[in-house]
Amino acid sequence: MKDGKFLTLGIESSCDETAASVVADGREVLSNVIASQIDIHKVFGGVVPEIASRHHLTAINFVTEQAIAESGASMEEIDLVAVTEGPGLIGAVLIGLASAKALAYATGKPLVGVHHIKGHIAAAYLEGLDSGSKAGMTNDLEPPFLSLVVSGGHTSLIEVKNYCEMNLLGSTRDDAVGEAYDKVARVLGLGYPGGPKVDALAKEGNPSAIDFKRVLLEKGSLDFSFSGIKTGVINYINSAKQAGREIAAADVAASFQQSVIDVLVIKTMEALKQTGHRTLTLSGGVASNSALRGIMKENCEKAGIELVIPSPIFCTDNAAMIACAGYYKYGSEGADGLDMDAHAVLSL
Repeated sequence: MKDGKFLTLGIESSCDETAASVVADGREVLSNVIASQIDIHKVFGGVVPEIASRHHLTAINFVTEQAIAESGASMEEIDLVAVTEGPGLIGAVLIGLASAKALAYATGKPLVGVHHIKGHIAAAYLEGLDSGSKAGMTNDLEPPFLSLVVSGGHTSLIEVKNYCEMNLLGSTRDDAVGEAYDKVARVLGLGYPGGPKVDALAKEGNPSAIDFKRVLLEKGSLDFSFSGIKTGVINYINSAKQAGREIAAADVAASFQQSVIDVLVIKTMEALKQTGHRTLTLSGGVASNSALRGIMKENCEKAGIELVIPSPIFCTDNAAMIACAGYYKYGSEGADGLDMDAHAVLSL
C-alpha cells in the first residue's frame, strides 16, 4: 500500500514480450516495462518458442525490478502479484509463472493467476480512445459490455457480465486474425511481424481491387473463420505468378485487410444486436490496426454504440492489463495457491 492505494505488480510472458507493470487501485498505471523480442525472431519469420523462453529467462528479473523502481514504490509496498497463467507458449508462460511464485513466496505477497484474454479485455479499463481519457489516465468503463479480442492467437467475441464473469459468444474455428495477417505478410515478402507491415502497405492500395471471399459461416453464428481468406490470397498470388502477371502487392494487402475487417465488423454488430449491449471494447494486438480502429469506430458511431479502444501500447501484450485483471480477480475470488499451474487452455 502506498499513499492509500492498493498496488498490484503484474508479470506477463505468454509469447515474445517480457513485461512487468505496477498498477494502483486496478486502473492507474504507475509503470509499464516491456522487453520485446521482435528483432530476435525476425530472422526466423515468426516466434520460435524455445528461443522465446530463453530470452524470458534472461530478462524477467531485470524487467520486474525496473517496473518496481519506475513506479516509485518498493517491493514492500506491493500488495498483490498477478501473473499470466495461460494460454500462451507453455515454456514462456512457465518463466513468468515461476518468477511470480518465487517473488510472492519470498515476500509473503498474495498471488493470482490471470487468463491472458481476460487481461486483454481489462486493458480497456486503463484508458480508451473514446472515453475522454489521456494516455496513462483512467476511464470510467464498467461492465456489462461486449468485447472483441483480436490477436495473433485469438479472435473472440466475449460478453463481459462483470469484472470476472464472462461468456464466450464466438471464436475462430481455424486461424486467428493475427495469424492470417502474418501468413499473408509472409507470401507478400513483407517479413515479421506481419500485422503492422500489411496495415502500412494497405494504405497504398485499393481495398476493392480484389474480391476475396468473406466467410460468415452459418446464419446467426458468431464464430470466425479466416483460413479461407488466407488461402484465397495465397492462391491469387500463385496464380498470378504462374500466368506471369504482375502482382500489385499494395492492392493485395488492402483487399485482404478489407475482407478481414468486413467480417470482424459484421460479426461484432450481430453480437451487439443479439446481446443488446450498447458498449463495445476492442483489444488485442490487432486492435492496433489503423484501418480496423477507424472502420469499427465509424460503424459504432452510426449505430449509437460507445466504443472503447486502448491505446496501442495496451493492445499488444503488456503487464499493466494483467495487473488490472488480477486486481479485480483478487477482490472477487481471493488469492490462488502457490501450487497454481500453467494452463494452455483456460475457461473464461
